[in-house]
This record gives sequence, structure tokens and C-alpha cells, in this order.
Amino acid sequence: MTAARRLALVSFLLALVSLFLALATPIPLGAAPAPAPCSAPECHQFDFWIGRWDVFDPLGHVAGTNEITSILGGCVLQEHWNGARGGSGQSFNVYDASRGLWHQTWVDAQGGLLVLEGGWRDGRMVLTGERASRADPHVPVRNRITWTPLARDTVRQYWDASSDSGRTWTVQFDGRYVRRP
Repeated sequence: MTAARRLALVSFLLALVSLFLALATPIPLGAAPAPAPCSAPECHQFDFWIGRWDVFDPLGHVAGTNEITSILGGCVLQEHWNGARGGSGQSFNVYDASRGLWHQTWVDAQGGLLVLEGGWRDGRMVLTGERASRADPHVPVRNRITWTPLARDTVRQYWDASSDSGRTWTVQFDGRYVRRP
């Protein structure tokens, strides 16, 4: 037998023994399989927002459409916003279990970026974040966006902002989402 054949035979036998040992290793009785990623209830607190929506301003005028989809095995919500007067944007929303917070990263067609964090409070999703004012990049602006499920097919999104460290707030957007059939 040549050295090459001997090496191939030894390699084969080692692989066979490894396979046998792997199959023969007992699985402890009662051992529960690892939970699926993003299966904790907190990971689904924002699921009420999933769907295709028509969005209206407080006077009942169409503000735009929004589609929220669950992606990446149910771990992420992706938003696709299209404003009635132009403008579009997308966000990615994920529950950060290591910190116990929801995180949203919003980007839009005007080069805007808004990073928000927060969580479920008193029956609402409340996310906050700070970014520079578009008018004056030296002025920080606090943003607070609240999503409130009003009924099975209706959600209110209320966005206000403060440029004076939270002493006063100005409404940026007040939208009523109505689920499309």
C-alpha cells in the first residue's frame, strides 16, 4: 500500500469515527432547543405597525402612503414612506435585546438621517433621538415620535421636536394611518 493510499484510508477512518461519535453523543432528556432569534415578546411590540397604509393629516388630507414589512426572519421592520407631495424615505426598526431598547434608523431622499431609540410605554411606541437642525447645524434638535395603535386598522403617528432642550415642542407630523384593504 502506498503512502498516499494509507493517508487517504486513515483520513477516511478518522472521518467515520468522528461521524459515529457525533451520532452516538446522547442528547439530555428534557433539553429544550434554543429559542428562535427574535422570538421574545418584546421583539414584536411594534408589529401593530406592519401593513400597507394610507396616511392622513389631522384635516383628513392624504399625507402619503407607508408600507411596513417584517424582514430578516421577523427580526426587523422595514418602512417604505412615500409622501403625497413628493419625498420618500425608509427606516429599519429592530429591538436591541442586549439594551432592552427599540432602535430606528431613518433615511430619506433628501439625505436626511434620524436615529431614534426608545420603547413601549403606556400602550404606545415612543422613540427619541437628536440631530442637528437643518437650518443651523450648530443647534441640536430633539425628536420624539410616538406610534399609538387606536384600533385594529388605525395607528396614530405623532412627531414633535424641540430645539430648546425640551422646554417647548413643535409638531412636525401628525398622521392617522388607515390600513389598506
